[in-house]
Amino acid sequence: MVFLVGVIGGCQARKIKVACVGNSVTYGYLIENRSRDAYPSQLQRMLGEEYEVVNFGHSGATLLRHGHRPYNTLPEYDAALKYAADVVVIHLGLNDTDPRDWPNYRDEFLGDYLSLIGDFRAANPQSRIFICRLTPIFHAHPRFKSGTRDWFWMIQAEIEKVADVANVELIDLHTPLYSRPDLFPDALHPNAEGAGILAKTVCQSLTGDFGGLQLSPMYSDNMVLQRERELLISGQADRGEEVTVTFAREKHQTVADDYGRWSVTLAPMKADGKSHTLKIATRRRALTFRNVAVGEVWLCSGQSNMAFRVNESVESEQVAERDYAARSPQIRLYNMKPCRATNNEKWSREVLDSVNALHYFRPSRWETVNPENAAEFSAIAFAFGRTLADSLKVPVGLVLNAVGGSCTESWIDRKTMEFEFSDLLMNWSANDFVQEWARGRADLNTALRSNALQRHPYHTCYLYEAGILPVKDYTFSGVIWYQGESNAHNIETHEKLFPLLVKSWRKTFGEQLPFYYVQLSSLNRPSWCWFRDSQRRMMGEIPHCGMAVSSDLGNRDNVHPTQKMAVGERLARWALVRDFGWGCLPSGPLCRMAERTGKYAFVSFDCGEQMRSADGEALRTFEVAGKEGIFYPARAEVDGNRVKVWADEVDTPCRVRYGWQPYTTANLINRDGLPASTFQCEVE
Repeated sequence: MVFLVGVIGGCQARKIKVACVGNSVTYGYLIENRSRDAYPSQLQRMLGEEYEVVNFGHSGATLLRHGHRPYNTLPEYDAALKYAADVVVIHLGLNDTDPRDWPNYRDEFLGDYLSLIGDFRAANPQSRIFICRLTPIFHAHPRFKSGTRDWFWMIQAEIEKVADVANVELIDLHTPLYSRPDLFPDALHPNAEGAGILAKTVCQSLTGDFGGLQLSPMYSDNMVLQRERELLISGQADRGEEVTVTFAREKHQTVADDYGRWSVTLAPMKADGKSHTLKIATRRRALTFRNVAVGEVWLCSGQSNMAFRVNESVESEQVAERDYAARSPQIRLYNMKPCRATNNEKWSREVLDSVNALHYFRPSRWETVNPENAAEFSAIAFAFGRTLADSLKVPVGLVLNAVGGSCTESWIDRKTMEFEFSDLLMNWSANDFVQEWARGRADLNTALRSNALQRHPYHTCYLYEAGILPVKDYTFSGVIWYQGESNAHNIETHEKLFPLLVKSWRKTFGEQLPFYYVQLSSLNRPSWCWFRDSQRRMMGEIPHCGMAVSSDLGNRDNVHPTQKMAVGERLARWALVRDFGWGCLPSGPLCRMAERTGKYAFVSFDCGEQMRSADGEALRTFEVAGKEGIFYPARAEVDGNRVKVWADEVDTPCRVRYGWQPYTTANLINRDGLPASTFQCEVE
């Protein structure tokens, strides 16, 4: 790839002419001071006096020549050809999503685009031509669900094909703005700030200047790299810049592509207990990261019960007494703390602006564990990591990005939600799919907003964009997750959202990503027994998932029970059994089926070895129902590997349930003292 000056033969006597060809986004529709703030005008200021940038945008223009307003019939087309630019930047296709256009003439799109490119090549055979991936069309667009959403992505794919066939350069105007709906007042046209992002993106593509060598903030001293996996080390540099990566005995060289992206793949390494150095360098900059460990890396996410700190837990004094932190040098922490908690308060304008810019998490660095940072870290995540480190004798890196009160839909990527559950994107603050408490808290936090499209961490997709995209290129062994309190009002919605969450993250981090989650605890909220059973059933429907039961550690009146370390240890059991082949039980008893013998129901369990009551008393909270469906308290006793359940009021048991109280005193455990899950099942 050559730089622009090479394209025009090194001529410095005249300005380099840039033609911005396009529709209303190029024109600057809805931008108050279009002549100053439309993207071509901002591009002019970025490129400087050596360039002359002219705006040839026309609102409503289509690429399709049989479309409702073909660009090649407009005066801007003739003027752009006459201009004979040295550089042509074409952004067309948005208006072709109109039902008058794409459904009828989609077969002509490729040919029409090639013809347009040919016209500009004929006008100046030496011109350098760029075509652009479309800027986003967001869910509030009036035709979004009726076709625009689907046709938009078809056109995106066709544009990439055009670039390949025509051998022209492709500028991605979509990705930089896809997570910024706050910059699109009508869901289609970016405002001046959005136009600035477009201008910067085009400027980088024209000049090849992407700011030099840059890496994700996930790279720092003391980091942990995932063992026994091929490791993708990636970042950004200027176009064509050679990048050298040195780690352990490996040395790799690569070159940054047209988008400034580069990556190398390191061979799998075992956890050797050594302190390594990772060096990444270009001719102009070198970055060195020291005390790098190879071990296990886990992402720890969810809402406030995952964020709940060690120093808030009832076990905090025990941790201090046993000095776990000082004795756990194998553990490394990466704590993504929110810039502002979602407390019962109004946020300042400064915070609101940071939230819109996706700067919700404070900058962080990897740290070796010590008593101070362990005290501020998630109690569940710390206990999970400590258990893995003690059991596997390898370093464990824990990345924490949990946000109190956050909703499941906040953590799912935008494209998944657009196609799988777009209703949750619409009119969020009055959307009945969203828990009323979450909507109210978000409205309070954003009460001082000046932007009608102000965002909040609870909004659909927000935390994926602010908290998952920044870590997407890091390699994780798996995920631990504790969330659901903010979705427990609508179990059926959560049953759709939770599989989408897992699917979304596996699309991001790898299809085999283990996903271990905490079942909601005991609390005096009516829907929670139903929700816990729903979580149990989903474990059987989603591959490579595991669920830690926590109902025995709940608090009747507090959504934040303080016994947390045991929960982390229970999550670690799933990882040890599923991922590392340990022979312990991963869980307490999990209902498999129930069979009828006379008036008795015999319930069989997975992980039900040597079942007994936790307190030596009779088994509690079992209930049975006959064919009429009315449940009666039942007696229950362990019978070999099953539990026999019966009630005098029921001659023919048809259903059996256990722990079916929002706050439950259920007491069935297995040989390892692990509690049985809430369940309801039919009797066969």
